[in-house]
Amino acid sequence: MYIVAKKLLFISFLALFQTNPAPKVILFYGDSLTAGYGLSTEEAFPYVIEQKLNKKGKATKVINAGLSGETSAGGLNRLDWVLKQPIDLFVLELGANDGLRGLPLDQTQKNLQSIIDKVKTKYPKAKVVIAGMLVPPNMGPDYTASFRKIFPDLAKKNKAALIPFLLQDVAGNEKLNIADGIHPNVEGHKIVADNVLKVIEPLL
Repeated sequence: MYIVAKKLLFISFLALFQTNPAPKVILFYGDSLTAGYGLSTEEAFPYVIEQKLNKKGKATKVINAGLSGETSAGGLNRLDWVLKQPIDLFVLELGANDGLRGLPLDQTQKNLQSIIDKVKTKYPKAKVVIAGMLVPPNMGPDYTASFRKIFPDLAKKNKAALIPFLLQDVAGNEKLNIADGIHPNVEGHKIVADNVLKVIEPLL
């Protein structure tokens, strides 16, 4: 009887670990859009995504490494510190501030590639997702077109998943952005979360 009880206890203990796997760690690496400028961390889209995935039974831990005003160069410089803990999924959302400042696009693409290279070197099994962005047409048609092309090109080169346009159905809608007309409000971030989920959920 004692042996049977001991076996049942062991089976129950084993089942506990099988039904409660370690959460997948998603690192969102970006600028003010990721950080949730003008909002609380809990209102920004990375946290919204974490809540939605966990409700679906997909154990997830989200790290919001967004920093307002960040450029691709700044992101490259602080990356080593951010990559101190293991990750399963890396979502790269940088480049928008480069475009708004009219920085050389070849350097932007080089910086983003270096970020991807560092992630792959540190965590070879981690999946990479690239968030596509656009710049206003006042930057000129050539610059605007070249900027837009950076993100699908990087995704193709690195066999990474691509979010075609992070702010799809949000950009330009005053009801979904805060007063500056650039950063999403609470409702806007919910839509951004859905845009991102469509791409990352299958990867989990």
